[in-house]
This record gives sequence, C-alpha cells and structure tokens, in this order.
Amino acid sequence: MDFQLTEQQRELQDAARKFARAELPDLAREMEAKDFSVPREMMRRYGEMGFLGVNLPEEYGGLGLGHLEALLVLEQFAMISNAVAFPIFEALVGPVRTVEKFASAELKAQIIPQVCAGEATVAVSMSEPGAGTALTDLTTVAREDGDHFVLNGSKRWTSGAGHAEYYVTYCRMSHAPGAKGIGAVLVAKEMDGVSFGAREELMGFRGIETRDIMLEDVRVPKGNIIVPAGGFGQLMSAFGLERCGNATQSLGVAAAALEQAVAYTQEREAFGKPIVDFQAVQLQLAEMAMKVEAARLLIWRAAANAAHEPNGLPSVFESSVAKCYANEIVREVTAAGLQVMGGYGYHKEYGMEQRVRDGFAWGIAGGTTDVQKTNIAAAMIGRRFDQRR
Repeated sequence: MDFQLTEQQRELQDAARKFARAELPDLAREMEAKDFSVPREMMRRYGEMGFLGVNLPEEYGGLGLGHLEALLVLEQFAMISNAVAFPIFEALVGPVRTVEKFASAELKAQIIPQVCAGEATVAVSMSEPGAGTALTDLTTVAREDGDHFVLNGSKRWTSGAGHAEYYVTYCRMSHAPGAKGIGAVLVAKEMDGVSFGAREELMGFRGIETRDIMLEDVRVPKGNIIVPAGGFGQLMSAFGLERCGNATQSLGVAAAALEQAVAYTQEREAFGKPIVDFQAVQLQLAEMAMKVEAARLLIWRAAANAAHEPNGLPSVFESSVAKCYANEIVREVTAAGLQVMGGYGYHKEYGMEQRVRDGFAWGIAGGTTDVQKTNIAAAMIGRRFDQRR
C-alpha cells in the first residue's frame, strides 16, 4: 500500500493545475455571472491538452491512463469551478464511459474521438417527471420499427441538455416490467423530434445547462443501441465511476474553499494580528483540512481498487462511501470557509458563497446522500432492499 502518487501522476496533476489556474478563473467568473456553458473553443483547448481523454482508450484518441489519473485532473478543474470542470466530468467518468463500456465498436469509433478532441459532448438523460430516484418507473418508450427505434417521452434534470451533441437516453425497450424492460440508446441533438425546455434556474450550477428534453417520434438507428432491454444492471454498474467523479467535484469545491480560507486568515487582521493566530480559527481550518483529506483518500481508494474489480469499475460500496462522504463534507467545509471569511465570505465578488451553493448540488445529483447510504447498507448486508414493499 503506497499513498504516494507516481511521477507520471504528479506531472499530470501539475499540468492540470497550471492550465486550470492560468486559463480558467476569468472564464469561470463569466460563466457564473452569465450562465453559459464552456465555449467550444475552450473545449478544443481541453482536448488538445489531453484532458478529455485521460482514461479513454488510445485507439479513440485518449491517453489510455487509469481512473485515478482522470480524477486527479478533474479535481484541479473543480477547484476553479464545477462549471469549467463539467466537460471533464462528462468525458472521463460520465456518460462517455457508458458508451466506451457497452456500445458497439462502430458507435465508439464515431463518438469517442469527437469527445477526446473537444468537438462534441455527451450527456446522460435518465430522470423523468415521474421517475427520479425510482428510475425504473420511467415511461419513455423506444418502439422497434424496422432498422430503427422510435422514441417518445420526456426527460427532466438533464445536465448539459441543449448544449451537448449526444444523449445516453434511458428508455423502455420492451414490455417487460420494471428494470427488465429498460435499456439505453444514443440520441443526437440534431435528430428530428428532439426539443428542449427552458433553461432551469437553479440555486447553483450556473454554467451547467439544465433543461427538460422532449422526444416526439424520434427515429434512432439500431446501431445507436448502447444497452438493450434487460441491461439496466449494466447501466447501473457504470455508476461506480460516476459516483467517484461526483465525489471529486465535491472534493474540488471543498479543497478550494480550504485553500482560500487558509490564505484569507493569514492576510486578514483583527486586534492587530492575523486572524489565523486565534485558536478558534485554527480549529476551524484544521477541521476543514481533516474532512478534505479524508474525502480525497476515500475517492482514491475506490478508484485504485477498481483495478481489482471484475468490470474494472469502482465497487458500489467504496464509490458510495466516497460520494456520500464528499457530498456531506463539501457543505460543511464551504460553510466553515464562509464563516471564517465573515462578510467577505458572504459577498459574491469573493467566490465563497458560490462554493456553498454549488456544493449542495452534488448530494442531490447522481443519487442523493440518503440513496448512497442505502447502497452502503445493502453492500454491507449482502442484499438489496426493496423500497416498494
């Protein structure tokens, strides 16, 4: 057991840190103020630097590295803002990985090189007005029609909707009840019958476009099948890595809050000395640091141990522990950072209040903290708990 990063990992982490801190702070502030997604020209810069393909196969334009390397990059971008980090999240731990893991060779060759180059993004379209946590209640239908499926339904809470070119769309592909009838297809934004609702006004997550998606007689080629009916379990297995990415987005926000609080408390003076000289402030900083370090280690454990899993993905137990803990501590750490900064922490110009708002989202997105705790308990007991009975 070695807790040191390799030289290659440190170099990658340093490259991501230098790029993010040199190129992205001004963009992040503008995205927060005006609520727009990462521009295509910057996406191409991400691609040129290799950040969109860290753990994707070399044959498709990726670097072919591991999940831990991907999370090291994601954390550095998330320290600037979740919005500038979101394309990294989607490419390295999100829906692109579902395409890479389960889609046909032809579909992979079509989609993944575009993502690695920053020419396209892929979002996941799961939730519906009547199906969120209870995802198997979804009603979007894919009806077989010759060499196509015809999709009808509506999707809610799709992050990236309207901005992304492609959508991994969960749908009911057979008459089998519950999970047995569910699969996923890749829907292109340009397909006839695809439309989007108004942009959602959220508490945080500015710069991460969120909209409803309406699907009306959308004809999707059968070659766009990612997982057929009955493959719901496969789709869920890919979420071990997504949970680690979600946790890393939380970690990046918390780590940035800690970094800012440490700097601020050494500059701000009260009663003739820096406020860091007061023991109460020291205790706050120490508690913030303990939580950040613990979250990072839980995430790294899940990512490193994925190599020992049959599917090469983080386990439900370790990824759920990492996600749940990081989701909880980011709220505590950012709130503590706001408190030690006083009025400046509450002021929009200084960024800490944004971290508080953004930090709350991750414990809702990708499965709430309560859902993660039921996952943890189920893994410990060795059986799933039926929430319907």
